[in-house]
Amino acid sequence: MFTLRRADERGHANHGWLESYHSFSFADYYDPAHVGFRNLRVINEDRVQPGKGFGTHSHRDMEIISYVLEGGLEHRDSMQNGAVIVPGDVQTMSAGAGVTHSEFNASRTDLVHFLQIWLLPATKGKTPSYEQKTFPNAEKQGRLRLVASPSGEDGSVTIFTDARLYAGLFDRGEGAEHALLPGRHAWVQVARGEVKVQGELLQAGDGVALSEEALVRLEGVDQGEVLLFDLA
Repeated sequence: MFTLRRADERGHANHGWLESYHSFSFADYYDPAHVGFRNLRVINEDRVQPGKGFGTHSHRDMEIISYVLEGGLEHRDSMQNGAVIVPGDVQTMSAGAGVTHSEFNASRTDLVHFLQIWLLPATKGKTPSYEQKTFPNAEKQGRLRLVASPSGEDGSVTIFTDARLYAGLFDRGEGAEHALLPGRHAWVQVARGEVKVQGELLQAGDGVALSEEALVRLEGVDQGEVLLFDLA
């Protein structure tokens, strides 16, 4: 089963300092047909104006991943973590029993453009945690690189849910295949450029849900950057 979610079908909010596109229901945007996919609950494509951001706020019982496409995202939290996340980095915050944090554009002159991703945890009430790692483009070019997993295998960051996240960069002539075990599902999100998924052309902002498929086939078209979620 192949269910396409085009970029222009997403929810949209423009707050001046923040422009956000929602693949799934979020905040004031609600679509009963798109409240998430399996344990994947949020994919927001955010652009934050220079010097602006999300003030201190709280989360609990959610696995949160930040994936920066352009600029720098400054993170601070109640666990005493502070960092600037830049393209190539994958940051995870397991909110667990409760955590507060803030996220701001680290630049006074340039936009920050990033994907904010939330997944439901396998267990509620865990001790909050934070992790951040860099994955060079060379490790993602023409292939799917595991960047987040429950076991932290292959140098990936750890997430406390039954999901595996891969990132890949695909130019024309490049491609990859990902096998899905029985009972597994996939969501493919195109972050930039153009790729084909199962032969269907997808552009930046498009996403697709795949169920009852043994293999996910990706083909590069025009400087595609892809996130693939392997979900229970």
